[in-house]
Amino acid sequence: MPRAGQVKVRDDDRLTDRIAVGVLTSTFPPALVDEVLEVTGRASQRHRLLPARVVVYFTLAMCLWADEEYVEVARLLVGGLRTMARWRGSWRVPTSGAITQARARLGSSALKTLFERVAGPISTEGATGSWWRGLRLVAIDGTVFDLPDTPANDAHFGRPGSGRGEAQGAFPQARVVALAECGTHAIIGAEIGPCTSGETTLARPLLRLLKKGMLLLVDRGFPGYELWREAAATRSELCWRTKSNAVLAVVTTLPDGSYLSTLRPPRGNPGSPITVRVIEYTLTHPSRAGDESPIRLITTLLDPTEAPALELAALYGERWEEENAFDELKTHQRGAGRILRSKSPEMVVQEIYAHLLVYFAIRSLINRAAEEEELDPDRVSFVASLRVARRQVTDQVAFSP
Repeated sequence: MPRAGQVKVRDDDRLTDRIAVGVLTSTFPPALVDEVLEVTGRASQRHRLLPARVVVYFTLAMCLWADEEYVEVARLLVGGLRTMARWRGSWRVPTSGAITQARARLGSSALKTLFERVAGPISTEGATGSWWRGLRLVAIDGTVFDLPDTPANDAHFGRPGSGRGEAQGAFPQARVVALAECGTHAIIGAEIGPCTSGETTLARPLLRLLKKGMLLLVDRGFPGYELWREAAATRSELCWRTKSNAVLAVVTTLPDGSYLSTLRPPRGNPGSPITVRVIEYTLTHPSRAGDESPIRLITTLLDPTEAPALELAALYGERWEEENAFDELKTHQRGAGRILRSKSPEMVVQEIYAHLLVYFAIRSLINRAAEEEELDPDRVSFVASLRVARRQVTDQVAFSP
């Protein structure tokens, strides 16, 4: 009989078979991780000190503890498992070199595929903070991550301010453009590229994730005829800010002060004119100059009775929820002012997807708790939830996740 506080295990049990990421394992169950490893050709061919599934969980754990060294993250990941039962054989904490080699064997494809499998809208229809008139609010925006200053990262990702006559940035940077659910802050799609890549270029593949019943909010850095046409073809609704000097002739003035206009393809390019509705408004605040140009929105919602201009003007501010998501991910989860760990482009991509996976899992837990209490997810602290996720990893016991 096992002593109190111990769990009897089968003779063929290995400690590595029980390693998980605490409460986050509900988002990344072992069966799903194993399936993704098989699909991507990264499953372990023989038992190692660091089997492929353990390396996936380790990579997620190192994003929970961005300040800790590899070896300490490995210790935290094992938590109390070794003391909860007598395991067949022994397991020693891997060296930093062994962990680096294991991450290299895993590559980035498994983490990318796992993210694409689990990421998606998480707010139930009509839930507080995520919907407007039956439409799910989503946004596209971009951010950058500072990377270790290695020749490989520099050559692949580039540095900011590297144009002619401009001083180069201190670190190489990776650009991430993401699609987020505004109300929950859940990042449901992401594209990663060099910092020299344009946000519009990286945004285009994300349009495949748009669906009927979504309302996409986008800042003025994105609009253009081609991107608008591609986004509108998904049958989602659009409400994008455009530059104040864009030529949008008045075709029909509408009762709420908005008007119908047309988007035309660049001269010499194929394409038919697209009818859009234009909403112009100004904001009054002591911090704003009195001579600032009006804010101008264009939208596919052409009927002012179904989408009043005043409501759309107020709604556009929800786009900033994605900025809050980036702040949570980069300032609180990764750590303010920290660069990523990875010294090669492949590992950089792996690490960014790991951060996105951990962030999505925490946001999923927050949304689940908020909806049970009929709260706006913004009312639930991300920092407190991050601490809970960390504690759950170190408190995990020797039971199957």
